[in-house]
Parts: sequence; C-alpha cells; structure tokens
Amino acid sequence: MKLNFNVNGRKRVCRVQGQETLLEVLRDVLDLKGVKNGCETGDCGTCSVIVDGVLVNSCLMLAVQARGSNVTTVEGLSSTGRLHRIQSAFSDEGAVQCGYCTPAMVLAAKNLLDIRRDPTEDEIRQHVSGILCRCTGYNSIIRAVKAASKSGRKA
Repeated sequence: MKLNFNVNGRKRVCRVQGQETLLEVLRDVLDLKGVKNGCETGDCGTCSVIVDGVLVNSCLMLAVQARGSNVTTVEGLSSTGRLHRIQSAFSDEGAVQCGYCTPAMVLAAKNLLDIRRDPTEDEIRQHVSGILCRCTGYNSIIRAVKAASKSGRKA
C-alpha cells in the first residue's frame, strides 16, 4: 500500500504492508531512531509520537492509519540545529538519565504544553503516566515540564 503523510513537517510517501505498525515505518523505513521500540504491546510508551495533535503509542497504530496525518517525532522538534526548549529543560533538570524514555517524555511534554500553557503537577503526572521511566522517578521530569512551561512560548 502507498502511504502519504507528513512527518516532522515533511511530506513523505512510502510503500507499506498492511500489518506494519507506525513504529516499524518510522524506525525502519524513515530511519527515525528517536522512536523507541520497547514492548510492542503499548505498555511502556517509549514509542509515543504525536499524530494530529494526539499522543499515541506508535506500536499499536497501523501505519496505514496515519495516512494523511501529521506525525511528530522527537527529531522534528527543532529545525534550527539547537535543542528545543523542552529538550533543554529536560537536560537542565536531569530528566534524561539513560535516555530510553526521553524522546517519548519530551513529546508528551510538548503535547501537554500545546494543550495547557501552565499545567499543574497532577496534569503533568497524568499526561506522562503512560510512559515507563525506570531511572528518574518522574520528579525531574515534572520539574522539566514545569520549567519548560515557564518560558511562556508555545511548545
């Protein structure tokens, strides 16, 4: 099948099999390795990407379901060659540790800050709750999202 969609602001066209997940196409066809393959069952959330403004587990979404959609991966956050302000906040607050969940956490933060400019701690916890982090204990992640929200700019 032919798949037309926008990934990180670029129009993309690729051939996919009907059973291929969005995760497989992003990683294996488009070489976007920031999308992590953790569990392939939707339990860990490390494969999270933003599809048409919604944070989704790309391992649970068939690639063909993304036809005509706008997909954002961590690679698409900055076009300037510098870290996006959310990525900087994660670095500054020590919210990166091993880094495996970081791309998904950063995208969850962006998605939340696109919806709520100044989220509460409970809203942040709820928004990242589907992404498993084994290193940071989430406190540094919450601090990073709060710090990023204080800049007052759109995520």
